[in-house]
Amino acid sequence: MYKYDQYDQAMVDARVAEFRDQVRRRIEGRITEDQFKPLRLQNGLYLQLHAYMLRVAVPYSTLSSAQMHALADIADKYDRGYGHFTTRQNIQYNWIKLEDTPDILADLAKVEMHAIQTSGNCIRNISSDHYAGATADELIDPRPYAELLRQWSSFHPEFLALPRKFKICVIASEADRAAMKLHDIGIRIVKNDSGEIGAAFYVGGGMGRTPMIAPCINPFVPLDQLVTYCEACLRVYNRYGRRDNKYKARIKILVHELGAAEYTRQVEEEFAHLQTQDIEPPLAELERISTYFAPPAFETGLSEEIDRSDPDFALWVDTNTVPHKAPGYVSAVISLKPVGGIPGDASAEQMHLIADLTKQYSFDECRVTHTQNIVLPHVKKADLHALWTALEAAGLGAANLDRVGDIIACPGLDYCSLANARSIPVAQKISERLSPRSAELGELKVKISGCINACGHHHAGHIGVLGVDKKGVENYQLLLGGSEADDTSLGKITGPGFDEAGIVDAVEKATEVYLAQRTDGERFLDTYRRIGINPFKEALYG
Repeated sequence: MYKYDQYDQAMVDARVAEFRDQVRRRIEGRITEDQFKPLRLQNGLYLQLHAYMLRVAVPYSTLSSAQMHALADIADKYDRGYGHFTTRQNIQYNWIKLEDTPDILADLAKVEMHAIQTSGNCIRNISSDHYAGATADELIDPRPYAELLRQWSSFHPEFLALPRKFKICVIASEADRAAMKLHDIGIRIVKNDSGEIGAAFYVGGGMGRTPMIAPCINPFVPLDQLVTYCEACLRVYNRYGRRDNKYKARIKILVHELGAAEYTRQVEEEFAHLQTQDIEPPLAELERISTYFAPPAFETGLSEEIDRSDPDFALWVDTNTVPHKAPGYVSAVISLKPVGGIPGDASAEQMHLIADLTKQYSFDECRVTHTQNIVLPHVKKADLHALWTALEAAGLGAANLDRVGDIIACPGLDYCSLANARSIPVAQKISERLSPRSAELGELKVKISGCINACGHHHAGHIGVLGVDKKGVENYQLLLGGSEADDTSLGKITGPGFDEAGIVDAVEKATEVYLAQRTDGERFLDTYRRIGINPFKEALYG
């Protein structure tokens, strides 16, 4: 994984010192909250309903054991003993004291981490495939390019005050495990007919108030022009993006209103101009970065056999491990979704354990998924039972990957000042109600947001739930048919909303329609696409 050089370390250390002075002046009353707000947002610090929330960046999902231990220590020392892993592959702390934030940032800097550009109208944390470097279906490891973009976008003077926040994702396989088409810029590394490797650019995706799937504006950009083409895309957006209306400020609105063809024309024009400016990083920098992502020293001649005599362990292996490019290895997914638990939350003790298991079983590397779980990307099959035994003892052994209990949920009205309704209790009740039928229901992705900002990705759920305010009462809309995978689609609202108890019943009724209508081998999403929404509406509303 990437290691800071002297420039990276100097950058984060300088930011810590700067913010320490800003916090001191705010506490002393020398600057107002209005003056302080843009300064704290630049450092990932939000003011939520009950306390400050700090969002820490986990670039392209990758963490070392030392970093995970540090995150656990922060949870223990400065929060209430836990952290919340988010759909941006970050971690948030929900009970932070303002006076502690400079010390937290200093502790992060010691393990090459920060909270820079995790908030505000800037380029946010670069996300990627959480199986990158481990899966056999990728062309190359996309993370060196994600790191290159992280360095390019950090403190980029032209893009620190964009019309709105901006999210970039980089993957390198046909299978989309990172919701790439629902980003402002989604980059898929591809191979053309001549065997050359380049990047397909998808621009203008996003969820929120106006969900859109990004169109492909260029199917092949040479990799040695990746940064330049990104800059061209951002320049056109920065020039024309709406700053007078925050609801129409995202790049998806610009691409939609200009039309993909016209937006592409302007990007190509800007790209041609930028190519004369020689802004692309030198090849030597990419080569330097790439050395940090060399494959681990995988053992050879390992057995492929797994002792499945324990049925609970066998179920976990079948559900929560995925194939690896190296014989004798798998990627193992640690679920942060115990039945009835809070999706994405992990205690300090659990994070310390994950850190220890990361070092012991996965070449000192783990990943944060956008579905709010943790992946150990390189685990020997021979070590799986020992790994699962340790996880099971810590409440981390749930066998529910991509099942009904593997729910995405934002913090909702329990924490967030933007939310209209609670997400967490709904997720807990759906999990408790339907997890016993997990095997019968198969792949079923449920996603819950507490407001239209869609931090819980409800638009992209096979079943999505959106919390709204209906005359001062929490109300929940049900959506069906969304997907964030390579078959990206947006869910449709079934009809009138439900109260908290009613939405749990409604989700169950939707699964009953699926079970009654499915054919052999059909997922929930397949059945929905075949029969349409009407049978579900009939069951829900009569």
